[in-house]
Amino acid sequence: MANNGINASYLGAAQLVGLALSAVSTAAFGFMSTPTYIALALSFVVFLVLLQSANLLLYFLRKLVLAIPLLLGVCTLIFILIELSPGDISSKFFNPNVTPEVKALIEAKYGLDRPAIVRYGIMLKNIVMFDFGRSMSQERPVFEIIAEALPNTLLLSAVTLLIIFPTGILLGTVQGVKNGRPADTGISISSLFFYSMPSFWLALMLQLIFGTYLGLLPFSGPYDLNAFDQTGWQHFIDRCIHLILPGLAMGLASAAGTARYMRSSLLEVIRQDYIRTARAKGLPEGVVIRKHALRNALLPIITLMGLSLPFLFSGSVLVEQVFAWPGMGRTILLAIFEQDTPLIIACFFMFTLVVVAGNILADLAYALVDPRIKFD
Repeated sequence: MANNGINASYLGAAQLVGLALSAVSTAAFGFMSTPTYIALALSFVVFLVLLQSANLLLYFLRKLVLAIPLLLGVCTLIFILIELSPGDISSKFFNPNVTPEVKALIEAKYGLDRPAIVRYGIMLKNIVMFDFGRSMSQERPVFEIIAEALPNTLLLSAVTLLIIFPTGILLGTVQGVKNGRPADTGISISSLFFYSMPSFWLALMLQLIFGTYLGLLPFSGPYDLNAFDQTGWQHFIDRCIHLILPGLAMGLASAAGTARYMRSSLLEVIRQDYIRTARAKGLPEGVVIRKHALRNALLPIITLMGLSLPFLFSGSVLVEQVFAWPGMGRTILLAIFEQDTPLIIACFFMFTLVVVAGNILADLAYALVDPRIKFD
């Protein structure tokens, strides 16, 4: 990996940026369907892997293989928890006045008359075929529901990441450079203030202040009611405005935590011998920080980026409910209330798939930032 030129690294980084832009434009404008977007994303990643080295390709494939038992294990655990949960899954379909024949027909339609082990086998077969069946509560294919909700959650997560890491890295860098000074103290107090706030409470406060009292920003839904009359750019701007409050609700606390990580990492790097050597050569302090310290200080932040995806998806459950955002969080919450087994399993499957993909991309980003890292 160390033998690759710097041009390849910059090209790989440009491809990752292009992938992020494709995600935002696809979800905002709706030019492509979700399967098309997934295929393009995979093609970008595979091309990036092929560009870097054969060892990186093998590492990527090995990670994909190891993800298979993880995905199956998550789906199995969710199936067992649903089966052990109190209440009868089929009870919501019936009313006390229906005849036994009608009840038997409904149970047969959804496979509820079969033993749990048989339904588990059917579930595994559907997962292998990437077909999750039909939703019990919405009476339509599960993949169709996921295809509507997943782009909205990915869009919200992308905006949240853009709030978390640029803000956290900037604030943490200022704290590291101004260590012990009033700027460091002020940012530390502000960071702890936002870090201590639950995301749902912060969402309610933002909604109350900026939406209700000040009336500056929309606080419900992904777009205005007249969105269908808008042109492409008007629709894009409208979506961006509706993303501000949910993105801030999900991103502010995590940005504060990222700033603390960045501060600690930068302070550790600044104390290294090669930083003292760079200063002894007479290099300006800005050059020392940007060219020598910052890049190495970013390595723990990249790990944090990969680990932040599970928290983004779990946090989106409450934030999407507060802002009436039609994403995966609201979908899984409604599916749990309705005890919709196929939809619940599909949601957790997609959650796990996105988290695994995020961790793989974090490892690839490691190689872009630090050429010393090899994937043998």
